Parts: sequence; C-alpha cells; structure tokens
Amino acid sequence: MHLGLVAVVVGEYDPAIRFFVDVLGFELTEDSPSLTNDGRPKRWVVVRPPGAVTGLLLARADGDEQASAVGHQVAGRVGFFLQVEDFDAAHTRMSSMGVEFVTEPRDEPYGRVAVFLDISGNKWDLIGPATTG
Repeated sequence: MHLGLVAVVVGEYDPAIRFFVDVLGFELTEDSPSLTNDGRPKRWVVVRPPGAVTGLLLARADGDEQASAVGHQVAGRVGFFLQVEDFDAAHTRMSSMGVEFVTEPRDEPYGRVAVFLDISGNKWDLIGPATTG
C-alpha cells in the first residue's frame, strides 16, 4: 500500500506545471484531457519528484469555493515537505529561480529546513539532512 496522489488546487494548469517542473525539478508524469463530474473539460495533471511514488495532482480550481482554497490548502500551516539530499544546493537553486522563502534556513533535530511558498502560496518545508558538528 502507498499514497498515490495528493491534490493541490491551483489557479491554472500551465503556470503550476512550469513551477513544479522547471523550478522545483519535478517530472510531469501525466497531462491528459478529462471531464468534470458534470461533463465539462478539464485536465488530469500529475507531477512527481524524480523517483517518487507519491505525486501531486494539480487540480485547477472549479468554482468559487475551490478558488478560495488556492494557496490555503492547509489553513496557513506548512502542509507539504520536500526532502532533498543537498539542502544548500537546492536552496540556492530555488532562490535563484525566484522561489519565495519565508524563513531563513535553520537546523532542527530532524534536518536543515526553510519554509517556502509554492506558486499558489501554499507553505512547504524544504528539508535536508541534519547538519553534524
């Protein structure tokens, strides 16, 4: 058993794809035409970090209620956690690509961490291995 997908509500598909693929380095694993429950066209868009089993379903907001959730998926908390092998390289690369970090990197018992915002404003932790010393 594994968790296959987590939905992230986004404003539009293509800017979200560019952010996750071009900026964060995820892979676009699916982008297929689909239909809403009432028959309107939509897309089934899945991105995953390289080698990951669990992916993100980028779901374009449909209606006012969903649009109000864009950027507020987890009520202002950090709700997503991107684990990397080389924290400093990832932080530098992401910063150079315009990712907004809302905290400075800090050391925690579980690793080196900094909070950043995705394209919609959701908070993520960038987490690398704990520093030794």
